[in-house]
Amino acid sequence: MVTLESGTLAVPGARLYVEVRGIGPLLLLIPGGASDAEVFRDLADELAAHHRVITYDPRGISRSLLDGPPPPSWLDAQTDDAARLLDHLAPAGEPVRVFGSCAGALIALELMVRDPRRIRLAVAHEPPAMGLLPDAARHAAFFDEVHATFRREGVPAALDKLRAIFGGRPAPPLPEATDNSVFFLSHVILPSTRCVPDVTALAAVADRVVMAGGRESRTYDVRRPVVALAQRLGRELVEFPGGHAGYAKYPGPFAAQLTGILAGVLPSLG
Repeated sequence: MVTLESGTLAVPGARLYVEVRGIGPLLLLIPGGASDAEVFRDLADELAAHHRVITYDPRGISRSLLDGPPPPSWLDAQTDDAARLLDHLAPAGEPVRVFGSCAGALIALELMVRDPRRIRLAVAHEPPAMGLLPDAARHAAFFDEVHATFRREGVPAALDKLRAIFGGRPAPPLPEATDNSVFFLSHVILPSTRCVPDVTALAAVADRVVMAGGRESRTYDVRRPVVALAQRLGRELVEFPGGHAGYAKYPGPFAAQLTGILAGVLPSLG
């Protein structure tokens, strides 16, 4: 059985809920959207056989309570939080590997840009960087309308509209400590989908960045940005089991592939 340690870390404006399990090279898992540490529970248990795995609830999500209003810059605040977690849990100079999915992938990429000496490898799974696409304006208008629908009609109507980026299907139900839909629609959906990674800075470390997408989400709009970013960086897109949240649906196969990539011996399984 995997031994789990949990606690909180005070950061400016919030207290972050954190979980640590396993031993070995340090691996930070960053959830996206409305997700918290629970979404990675089964994946982290699998990965803990080879890594010391850190999972957490992003500020404002589930058990990571805010001390005041959300900060004006979503990406800066989230990246600062992740860096503070590493400062707190990683000995000085220890290399870190990072996996982020959806909005968490944007944070993983920003961590790499900010501190490439610390981040040994960043795996970005379907970051919603819609600004990279030739029809970026259309997508910006779409997310504006999702947000406006939430304000007018509430959470169910907004989430129903959001299904368009998942091929017309509802967003997959995911494990969570609490329902964070209101916070996500209020404070995360617009800033995260407007983030555009620093392609020039990433190109300088492209050999240590893995662009990843789900096999089952090949036709979804939510996967298009990672395809575009892989092309811009001259990197092959690595496909993982499942769709946008394949790590939750297929934690065993997903962990096996991720472990190989983190070890530098397995670029892709198909």
